Order: sequence, then structure tokens, then C-alpha cells
Amino acid sequence: MKKTIFIALLAIFSLSAAPVFAAKTSANATAEATTKLTAEEVSNYRARVEEIREMDKSELSSTEKKELKSELKEIKETMRKDGSYIYIGGGTLLVIIIILLIL
Repeated sequence: MKKTIFIALLAIFSLSAAPVFAAKTSANATAEATTKLTAEEVSNYRARVEEIREMDKSELSSTEKKELKSELKEIKETMRKDGSYIYIGGGTLLVIIIILLIL
């Protein structure tokens, strides 16, 4: 009797946790959707990255090099937040390959 009640409570708590996590991701998705970059901003970022890559960095001081490095990191993070890439995990990739092989 005690095992049955324990299993029933465990199932109820396990199944009620899924909607809570699902609600959190939908709130994040709407926040990310508002931060899309325009084509002009993307081209500006890419032009700046190319400009930094073409610089002669041997003449710069160490602090200037650090500033350029941090600027590149900020641009990289901004581009990633835009959602212009797709991340597929290993398990998901394996499932997709299996489905393609079956069909």
C-alpha cells in the first residue's frame, strides 16, 4: 500500500514538472524574438570584424589588443543571440539519422 502511494505521488510530481519547464522556455523565446538584428546591423558587424582582422596588430599595445579581443567577443555574442545558427545536439542528430535510415 505504501509503495503504491509512493509511486503514485512520484508520478504526479514528475508529470507536473514538465509544464513548469515548458512555460519558462516560451517566455525566453518571446524575449529572444524581439532582439533580432537587421541586415544592416549584421553587415556592419561583419565589416568591423573584417577590419579588425586586417589590422596590423604588431604596432598595438597590449591594452589595445585586449580591447579589440573583447570587442570581437561582444560581436560574437551579439550574433549568437540573433539566432542565426541552429544547434543540434548529439542525441537529436542520432535520432534524425535513424529516422532518415528507416524512411
